[in-house]
Amino acid sequence: MAALLRGSVTSCVFLLVLLAAFSCEVSRGEERAAGELRLETLVKPETCSVVSTLGDTLRIHYTGKLLDGKVIDSSLSTDPLVVELGKRAVIAGLEQSLVGLCEGQKIKATIPAHLAYGKKGYPPTIPGGAALEFEVEVVSLAQQTAWQKTVNDVFPLVCLALVPTLLGFVGLYLYTKSNAEKPSKKKDKKSKKK
Repeated sequence: MAALLRGSVTSCVFLLVLLAAFSCEVSRGEERAAGELRLETLVKPETCSVVSTLGDTLRIHYTGKLLDGKVIDSSLSTDPLVVELGKRAVIAGLEQSLVGLCEGQKIKATIPAHLAYGKKGYPPTIPGGAALEFEVEVVSLAQQTAWQKTVNDVFPLVCLALVPTLLGFVGLYLYTKSNAEKPSKKKDKKSKKK
């Protein structure tokens, strides 16, 4: 009888440990989900031949809200916002959600605090640690031209190359200047005596 009771208790303890481990994993999964950018497509055009990529320019209408539904900003009563992807003109989560969209597409993006305004928030409108929800409509999409792509890709590299080059020229100039022969005063005195 005691052995049977011990076996039942051991089974119950084992089941409780499994249940606790499962509930911990579920809560960790919810925390991870709360920290990730979530996108939901509300409207997608039937034909979508061109999708947005970094460097493209989008004109968007948006409405930003706190998760409790309080509107924090909207472009619906003004002109569309112009966003060049990759230039960090908007918060990181919104910029990430704009990549891969078609002209005419509407999305809802739930942006965690670390991809929005972080722990500090944007007082008094956005409290610290607040996740945001944006409904966005892509009014127009202009792909970057080959020239813009070249400038965006090559210009930073040229600037990186210019800094050491300029420093090298300054160093060379200072080196030559310090090693140049200086007229000595002794020769000048001898030439005056003669």
